[in-house]
Amino acid sequence: MRTLGIYYGFWTHDWDVDFLPFVSKVKELGFDQLEVNGGTLVSWKEADRLTLVEEARKEGILLSYGLGMTAEHDVSSPCEEIRQNGIRFMKDMIKMVGRMGGGMIGGSTYCSWPKQLPKGDSKKEYQDQSLKSMKELVKVAEDNEVILNLEVLNRFEQFLFNTCEEILPFVEEIGSPNCGILLDTFHMNIEEDSLPVAIQLAGSHLKALHIGETNRKPVGLGRQPWKEIRSALDAIGFDGPLVEEPFVLPGGQVGQDISVWRNLFDNPDLDKLAADSAAFARRTLIL
Repeated sequence: MRTLGIYYGFWTHDWDVDFLPFVSKVKELGFDQLEVNGGTLVSWKEADRLTLVEEARKEGILLSYGLGMTAEHDVSSPCEEIRQNGIRFMKDMIKMVGRMGGGMIGGSTYCSWPKQLPKGDSKKEYQDQSLKSMKELVKVAEDNEVILNLEVLNRFEQFLFNTCEEILPFVEEIGSPNCGILLDTFHMNIEEDSLPVAIQLAGSHLKALHIGETNRKPVGLGRQPWKEIRSALDAIGFDGPLVEEPFVLPGGQVGQDISVWRNLFDNPDLDKLAADSAAFARRTLIL
């Protein structure tokens, strides 16, 4: 059965925050799942991570883990020292999530973010390095009940894979049920000719879907073709998580990194926006 989640960054100006208060908040607002920053959790004490897990269990909330790989941990880097740094970091994160009960790590798991192709470099060289890394990392994921989801990002944020058609052979080459595709309606709106066609192309490899409007407002407040997206999800029998990833607040590190340069709402009631969006998404994409 599909679940509905939301990313904590909707409410914050910084990536490194205490995730604990968001567990009961998202439950109250009508969500089944909370996505947090996996990179932040690596720096937490084990006891604090387990407290987060216990709170989620108490509230009946699933946890998932987003990741924006830093340049010094780029598993697609031609520099072997950087690539090995990334592999060590990712192995630690995978084992950490395993100790927390397993689950999904999604985002730029296969590359750094954001990143442009250096002038004169070969895109394929980065893809080959990434493939070598992911084949090693997926074995650790299999041993820890973790699914590594590779998010397809738009051309302004990454260069390795910008469409579902590009990333599909890469995931098939990895060849593990613990490695999947994460599509995102924001990125798809920029890169895909058709969102429904891309979803159907991903098929059983689609393990999760980030949902949001074309300008990253909450679901239901824009022009995304949600009925067509729903039909495509139904056609492939998708039963994974739908995770809202809206960003509307300028300022702070989040606003800087996501390029939010204006107020998308005047004096927004973020909780009401989230609750209304959850009701719309559940009605349109799940029920």
